[in-house]
Amino acid sequence: MFERLKRLLPSHESIAANRWLRWMGPALLHRSLWHMSRRGVALGAAVGVFFAFITPIAQIPMSAALSVLLRANIPTAIAATLVNTPPTFGPVYYAAWRTGSWLLGEETDAADAPPALRSQDADVPGTVTAAPGSWQRYWQIVSDVGKPLLLGALVFAVVFSVLAYLLVNLVWHWRVRRKMLRRQRERLARQR
Repeated sequence: MFERLKRLLPSHESIAANRWLRWMGPALLHRSLWHMSRRGVALGAAVGVFFAFITPIAQIPMSAALSVLLRANIPTAIAATLVNTPPTFGPVYYAAWRTGSWLLGEETDAADAPPALRSQDADVPGTVTAAPGSWQRYWQIVSDVGKPLLLGALVFAVVFSVLAYLLVNLVWHWRVRRKMLRRQRERLARQR
């Protein structure tokens, strides 16, 4: 699997010749950013998953930039951002909002929406009294939804990126151990 992936990666020469990437210079061409090592791939997966959950836009550029800083594997970081794609944004961010609301101690119901989205009635406490389409209404919606959503997204990003890092390390060790056992069996079979 890794051999096929290595063949699909662009060469250093093609990256250096690319006019859109040339401005990044030697930082982007550092060997550890493209080498398939256990640490680099695990860190790249963690970085990609982190940005997949923390932001719905500019996931790939942000994960690539942090990968350059941390010397993580860039292709793995970019591929890991695909864990959360536009079709999954809605359910993931709704779950993040529910998680953030729960952590903040706010009551949520299965059919419950943020208070700013419930009603326009001024007599109901916790609702927005501003006219629809006004900046006050939008600010109220953002403040009602924003804090739990940001907290939930941050929790998801941290937890799932740590899990991705651990999972890649576990799978890597398992593959190495399996190869070693196979070589030992082959060596023993040849000795007989």
